[in-house]
Amino acid sequence: MKVPGPPRISVFRDEDAMAQALTTRIAAAIAANPAIVLGLATGRTPIRFYHQFASLVEQGRVDLSQASTFNLDEFLALPCDHPGSFRSFMDTHLFGRVNLAAERIHFLDGTARDTEQECERYEREIVAAGGIDIQILGVGTNGHIGFNEPAPALEPRAHRVTLAQETREANAGLFGNDPSRVPTEALSMGMATILHARSIVLLASGASKSVVIERAVRGPITPELPVSFLQLHHDVEIMVDEAAASRL
Repeated sequence: MKVPGPPRISVFRDEDAMAQALTTRIAAAIAANPAIVLGLATGRTPIRFYHQFASLVEQGRVDLSQASTFNLDEFLALPCDHPGSFRSFMDTHLFGRVNLAAERIHFLDGTARDTEQECERYEREIVAAGGIDIQILGVGTNGHIGFNEPAPALEPRAHRVTLAQETREANAGLFGNDPSRVPTEALSMGMATILHARSIVLLASGASKSVVIERAVRGPITPELPVSFLQLHHDVEIMVDEAAASRL
């Protein structure tokens, strides 16, 4: 069994440099294992990475034909073609530009009538794929990863969650900058599912993330700060720009 160690911290001058470093890492991982299983995040922070990575694929320098992906989360009750859905986000920023077969793209279905069965289905698909090799994460200012919000206890597996108001505000850009239009619930991978990935990369940028990054690295492990649980994993790299690293 691999023993957990402190997360590795990599500081970059800006978001572009951070995205380039992650692009290089993921491209190398795919070259070493073409059938890699990637866990993907949405949000503002990974957009530069997705664009740089898609450019490599378009240039023929990376081949995703044997790879598979699992996204962290999806809003409840939104069809996949809704412009505010995370599936639409991924189609725009990555999937629509790369040679990833449709059957290898895995998403939680926010329109499923039985959300418990849908979450169980998703967990089975992750297991059937052999587990996630590299999980890419962002982090909210309140410490959430995926849609695992601060709480007295955290759900281990995929589950239905009520979103915190600040999380809805952070996602308002997908809904005409109107937080009231952001769904109040979502489906999300659970904390244990995330921690079972073989390797984890957390991205954070901007001064607004400096406090949560400091707490994630130095603070106690607590369900009130879900990102702190990454301290329990044996292979975590936290990639930050200088602003997000300012309190380290």
